[in-house]
Amino acid sequence: MSSSPVSPNRPYLVLVAAFLGWMFDGMEMGIFPLVARPALLEMQAATGVVDPGYIGRWMGTITALFLLGAACGGFVFGWLGDRIGRVRAMSLAILFYSLFTGAAYFAQTPQQLGALRFIAALGMGGEWSLGVALVMEVWPEKHRPWLAGVIGAAANVGFALIGVMGIFFPVTQDSWRWVMLVGAAPALLTFAIRLFVPESERWIQATASAGSNPLREMLAPGLLVKTALATVFASVALIGSWGSVQWLPLWADQMAGPGAPEAKAYTQTLTAFGAIVGCLVGSWLGGRIGRRPAYFGLCLASLFSCAWLFRTIDAYGALFLLASFVVGTTTAAFYGWLPLYLPELFPTRVRATAQGVAFNTGRIFAAAAAVQMGALMRVFDGSYAQAGAIVTLVYLIGMVVIWLAPETRGRPLPE
Repeated sequence: MSSSPVSPNRPYLVLVAAFLGWMFDGMEMGIFPLVARPALLEMQAATGVVDPGYIGRWMGTITALFLLGAACGGFVFGWLGDRIGRVRAMSLAILFYSLFTGAAYFAQTPQQLGALRFIAALGMGGEWSLGVALVMEVWPEKHRPWLAGVIGAAANVGFALIGVMGIFFPVTQDSWRWVMLVGAAPALLTFAIRLFVPESERWIQATASAGSNPLREMLAPGLLVKTALATVFASVALIGSWGSVQWLPLWADQMAGPGAPEAKAYTQTLTAFGAIVGCLVGSWLGGRIGRRPAYFGLCLASLFSCAWLFRTIDAYGALFLLASFVVGTTTAAFYGWLPLYLPELFPTRVRATAQGVAFNTGRIFAAAAAVQMGALMRVFDGSYAQAGAIVTLVYLIGMVVIWLAPETRGRPLPE
């Protein structure tokens, strides 16, 4: 089964496919923060061992495994996208993350759950760079800012959907496995993508005229510096998100106690809705004032909003939920900015590979931050707030490094 070249009247198919692929990716990512505490409590009860650090330790470890898997998948599927085409590689990535998320229904131990999250993450890590490359290569330059916002918001739509499901279907030690089965549903999307979504003409022409050796070209001196800078920008965003913000549902669950199992779902839903707004704002700001000033502003806003949440709020309630929404908005705005800026740094022949390497190397650093978050919680006697306050200082790095990068506003994509 093959995909036909894109025609002027079919770019919306590409956008819909990329949006759905990244939306379901976000849904898969949102499943674990929602089920983590009930799942790990059930597994801990099965061992009969009383260990106050059990939840934090395994949450950090499984989050790190997920991020490492996503990083490996980003490398592999990004490279495949430059070798066999964006559409075929994207279909494989979605199929991969769907099936192995559903398989977590059968996990009996934290080790099994971590292994399945690692394997599922291989596909999740690959889908981002492929969808971004495909959309940006098909649509005209003038549409790039709002397209970046739409793509960035897609994952958070999925994150919000799974949170809303948690409100109406409380996730407990007895019900968390059924939530994992929901994650297998996106596998059906792969058939529609292969049937109806056209391949990027830019990629077809670039590989036909010059061949494709993306890894070698990406490591050439001219692109190596850009790859390093892109990695830093993605790392700052990912460390802030996965090192602290992804832990907010667990923090809410801890503060609210067993009498309010829906607290984590409300927290996740409001954070996700904030993130949808943030992605649209981040891409709009990049198109309006320039890529570099926008990134600096996002780092500054994230730094202050996280300080407000982690340093001043110590109880679950309306103020905590409001702060979660604000933090979701500021810290996720990077995911509207990154799809706008990263494609503008790299030529078509290596775009998917370079984006995959940059974004997913960032995930490796974020994995280390997730482990450190667990370690910091042990140092601070299980305090999510004190650990989160330290991890989110990473935004200071982004505020400095962004001024070393080129400004690409108004320039065409490199061929």
